[in-house]
Amino acid sequence: MLPAPLIMEVRRGAIAQLGALLSDSRVATSGRVAVAVGVSQGDKIAEVIAPTLGEAQVFRVADGSVDAAVSLGADLRKGAYEAVIGIGGGKTIDATKYAASLAGIPMVAVATNLSHDGICSPVASLVHDGGKPSFGVPMPLAIMVDLDFVHGAPSALVRAGVGDVLSNLSAIEDWQLGNAERGEPIDGVAVSMARTAAEAVVGRSDSIESDGFLTVLAESLVLSGMAMVVAGSSRPSSGGDHEILHAVDQLFPGTSNHGEIAGVGAAFCFFLREDSRRLDQITDCLRQHALPVTPGDLGLTVDQFTDAVMLAPSTRPGRYTILEHLRLSETEVKTRVEGYVRAVGR
Repeated sequence: MLPAPLIMEVRRGAIAQLGALLSDSRVATSGRVAVAVGVSQGDKIAEVIAPTLGEAQVFRVADGSVDAAVSLGADLRKGAYEAVIGIGGGKTIDATKYAASLAGIPMVAVATNLSHDGICSPVASLVHDGGKPSFGVPMPLAIMVDLDFVHGAPSALVRAGVGDVLSNLSAIEDWQLGNAERGEPIDGVAVSMARTAAEAVVGRSDSIESDGFLTVLAESLVLSGMAMVVAGSSRPSSGGDHEILHAVDQLFPGTSNHGEIAGVGAAFCFFLREDSRRLDQITDCLRQHALPVTPGDLGLTVDQFTDAVMLAPSTRPGRYTILEHLRLSETEVKTRVEGYVRAVGR
């Protein structure tokens, strides 16, 4: 049987109904649970959950760092909790996933924005020693998305989820390339799940103002995370696109958010593959959702993006993507970046 969340709900008012979720004995039997919230939304969330979870211990997660996650993990171990509910954006959910793994208890993820596929993924990306490495963690036991909070989140963060799920298309091409060139095992079910997630978003004409679109985006991000669980790695959702993302994070921290960089990285990788059909499809979708398309849209110069592409393969040693396959020199990379800007810039 495929691993999957026991429960997934996407609707308005989800956070206010957490009590109903916890009445499900698959999540908790005694009702002794902890709640982890971020700093920015903590007070508002605590107020919303008070009527149904008034006795739950609420912990504030300082940031998305390993230190914050370890501190929360220690608190969870001391309290002998059955489960922990992480409520917030990507940083809070990732920190809570890691803390839950340290405490040896299940975690429920409640998303208040849809910026990337970390909602459900078996990976926690946390700040540590000047970088942002990824740590393997169990996937959440249940997933909820509160559309009221998503509508209230900064639109750039919500739109970024589109860029992250689109990058699955590039990651799949890279996985298939690794299979063809190096005999790397490939999981067809994981590929199908990751592709389905991306195609569901590409094919829609509405956007984040619509509950219908947000529901599909949430389902796509969760499906993307589940594809990684099935594959046993991030392979179906992370290829050369994410190598570029991680390199940008290392070289130019704070440049942009995860999904925005992943979207540009995916488009650039399709340019390298000379796949004009997919390139046009990706860039059209990015523009439809007011997402960056060129390095300049991210705030990077051609030289800076070139530096990131050169560093990218070292961020995931052993992973074979179009970047490792082409093995371009710095001069060649810069020429390709300039060509990409000319091809897609408007």
